[in-house]
Amino acid sequence: MDPLRLDDVRANVAVVRERVAAAAMRAGRNPADVEILAAVKYLGGPDLEVVADAGITLVGENRAQELIEKDRFARGRLRWHFIGALQSRKVKLIVPHVELIHSVASDSALAALAACAPPTFEILVEVNIAGEPGKAGIALAQLDAFIARSPVRVVGLMTMPPQTDDPETNRPYFTALAALARERGLRHVSAGTSQDYEVAVECGASIVRIGTSLYRRSTAAR
Repeated sequence: MDPLRLDDVRANVAVVRERVAAAAMRAGRNPADVEILAAVKYLGGPDLEVVADAGITLVGENRAQELIEKDRFARGRLRWHFIGALQSRKVKLIVPHVELIHSVASDSALAALAACAPPTFEILVEVNIAGEPGKAGIALAQLDAFIARSPVRVVGLMTMPPQTDDPETNRPYFTALAALARERGLRHVSAGTSQDYEVAVECGASIVRIGTSLYRRSTAAR
């Protein structure tokens, strides 16, 4: 990826915020209830400064070691979530650097959290909402028991729906995830990426994970 340009990112952030707000209002929701998380897996340290200067405060990283290094580089300017596949042996590295882990989906991860995280630490449980074979995430039938076994606070649910070129295809999955969270009194629904975040917001997402839509060259910035 080429180095980010501040004007591009600022323009893209404005567009994403406008679209999030419009989607929230279409659903009768308060736009302030939706957080934009910038996925920074492919960004280097200097690009993080551009992201922060453009007004983004919440970022997510997929890899434990990179998260640690980037957090140190950012020097407290950014809030961090972990959004990647979670390896239980990496949990103790991640916990001191993040306010939320999105992708908890195994008993080994729960055991690692029990060993290194305070009971007040917060997580999201990843749900295999479409029941795809071999895909990460807790099955719907096992969700309540998994939440009950958590040694830390479960405050929401996350999903990665089936890949599709049509955002509307994911509407039933996002709606189902939001209903699961609502029925269990959980405040967060992490759903939607650059391809389908507006649909996710309409369905009840409280966190949308945006990457390419924030970093592409913006015609509005020229």
